[in-house]
Amino acid sequence: MHGASLFGRLALLVFVYFIFAGPFDLAGISSGHAGWLAWDGLLSGLFFIQHSGMIRRRFRTWMAGRIPVDYHGAVYTLASSLILFLVVLFWQASDLTLFALHGPLRWMARGFFFAAAAGTGWGYFSLEGFDPFGVGPLKARLSGKPRHTPPPSLTLRGPYRWVRHPLYFFILVMVWSCPDLAADRLLFNLLWTGWIIAGALFEERDLVAEFGDGYRAYQKKVPMLIPWKGRAARFCEKEKPPYSQNSR
Repeated sequence: MHGASLFGRLALLVFVYFIFAGPFDLAGISSGHAGWLAWDGLLSGLFFIQHSGMIRRRFRTWMAGRIPVDYHGAVYTLASSLILFLVVLFWQASDLTLFALHGPLRWMARGFFFAAAAGTGWGYFSLEGFDPFGVGPLKARLSGKPRHTPPPSLTLRGPYRWVRHPLYFFILVMVWSCPDLAADRLLFNLLWTGWIIAGALFEERDLVAEFGDGYRAYQKKVPMLIPWKGRAARFCEKEKPPYSQNSR
């Protein structure tokens, strides 16, 4: 139980460091520039398929016939963390630098990164009961206590007053606030931005199915990824639009 949580946290920390500092250059592949980029794209695709495929209803149904449901979160965490480690540790750095910021602009970019990292923590703690590593169900099972699963709550707080998927927004800011843009980093930024946007769109469909008209009203007042409207305070107070514990 705790092993999956620690492994997941470590993978996230290493990934954040990778976004900030760039590739670790631990394992080089002698294939040339095009081969490096193809390899990086393959690693990214592997993570996208695993991370998105395992949360689909069809896969969860298939897994339920083989693994107790209470273990699904931990298994998902372990699989995602393992693939994320592979991406970070075997990412191939490009020797083609497209541009590099210097002076005040470089410090500004770093400032955006740290502000977004703090915002990610803000969004995380705004989700009461959020269990990204699947610890809760497994802990209840191992303790022998009956598991109480409360119905999804329709509440809104913190950055969810500005944007429907603040965690995704802050990750995008961290991704694009790099002061040194090499060819491999541009590939990373484009691929992962596309995947995040696609994931947000799929998540929107699930949230509408779960919360119905309440979430549709939320969609009309609060932007999905870019908080360009400002805080929807009046809307929040009167209509209390929802967020899901799976919303990022």
